[in-house]
Amino acid sequence: MSSLPAVDESVALEPEEEVVQFVQDLIRIPSVNTGDPEIGEGERLCARYIQARLEELGLTTTYLESAPGRGNLLCRIPGLDRDRPALLLHCHLDVVPADASEWSVPPFAGEIHDGMLFGRGAVDIKNMAGILLAVARRLATLGRRPERDVVCAWFADEENGGAYGSQWMTEQHPELFEGVSESITEGGGYCVTLPNGKRAYLVSTAEKGAMRAKLTARGTAGHGAVVHDDNAVTRLSGAMYRLGTHRFPIVRTPHLEAMLDGLDETLGRRLNRDDLDAELDRLGFIGKTLRATLRNTLNPTMLEAGYKRNVVPSAAIGQFDGRVLPGCEEEFFADVERIAGPGIDIEWTRGWTIDSPPDADLVERMRAAIQAEDPGATLIPFMLPGGTDNKLMAKIGINGYGFVPMRVPSDFDNWGMFHAVDERVPVDSLRFGARVLSRLLADL
Repeated sequence: MSSLPAVDESVALEPEEEVVQFVQDLIRIPSVNTGDPEIGEGERLCARYIQARLEELGLTTTYLESAPGRGNLLCRIPGLDRDRPALLLHCHLDVVPADASEWSVPPFAGEIHDGMLFGRGAVDIKNMAGILLAVARRLATLGRRPERDVVCAWFADEENGGAYGSQWMTEQHPELFEGVSESITEGGGYCVTLPNGKRAYLVSTAEKGAMRAKLTARGTAGHGAVVHDDNAVTRLSGAMYRLGTHRFPIVRTPHLEAMLDGLDETLGRRLNRDDLDAELDRLGFIGKTLRATLRNTLNPTMLEAGYKRNVVPSAAIGQFDGRVLPGCEEEFFADVERIAGPGIDIEWTRGWTIDSPPDADLVERMRAAIQAEDPGATLIPFMLPGGTDNKLMAKIGINGYGFVPMRVPSDFDNWGMFHAVDERVPVDSLRFGARVLSRLLADL
């Protein structure tokens, strides 16, 4: 395949010069995912916007709709060594809804105030969409080919499970991911300032699996005025309480060990392995996220029972959101059944986990790219308690990592901005992210 179109390097725009405008423009295209299959044309418009910016510089793209308006875009940049495994960088174009009455600024205006870019998607994850666009354009304007193939993808529908995005793409068009061995997306790379003042960038090397449980208790229906020893609501309530208050044990996964080793080195002391919950709480707002990576979790989220106050129902239903560590699935299912107790039917909706090597060469190259732009900072592997489109990549054999490099002020909770009112991102962090990813691609 021919090289990218070459231009005078002196006039090629640096990605940090374009990225802010790209993210603003994408925020201004409302691509709200309500969960309804027919959500309008926002994803299509975002994908077409990116496609036009890529093709004007000679890059070849593939645009596919899984359903009307559900746009997905892919661009493969050929590497110098086509025999090496390819690297995939991907993000999603949809965003969760935003109630404008709760915001201090219009959520889809892309306004900048006090160095912050506001808007739905500023953190989740149109920042990455704009960074990928800027970095791909930089390669095109310089006529440079990376050492191996780089595939950039922008998917629909991540906020509702990926059925119209990454799932559809990997199932219907797996040939587009041929030769890809590793992928990078959201879920990590964000900077946190530790209590000793040092900055750490957390790269996710694994993801817990979402295991949703529907519990049904059955009993004898009857009048609410008489004694009922076989009450479905009572039986379910007991199971919900036992499960909701149960603390699963800590599991020392390789990802936990890598995280603890990184924290030990950065903090200059060894964390107390016998009191990890308290140790992680001392790290500030990031502690809540990190504590969720220690163990399996199960949280009650919904209840349904009865249709009239004076009628004892014959059934009661409770819903749970479970998040399971890699390799712990069967043990988790057995624990839930045991804790729920007799007389409870459990129906599982099973997700899947990601378990990628925390010591991979790609992780070391991420570390080098971060330290080149932020000397003295560290990069620490960890396990993401939530999920990303990397799970769909894992199903076709691609190791996934979460790495959207964002350097933010010490008091800025980047993790807390996901799905938040007044979602915003520091403008400087967008420029930083573009520089780091450009370095990473130049050093593959």
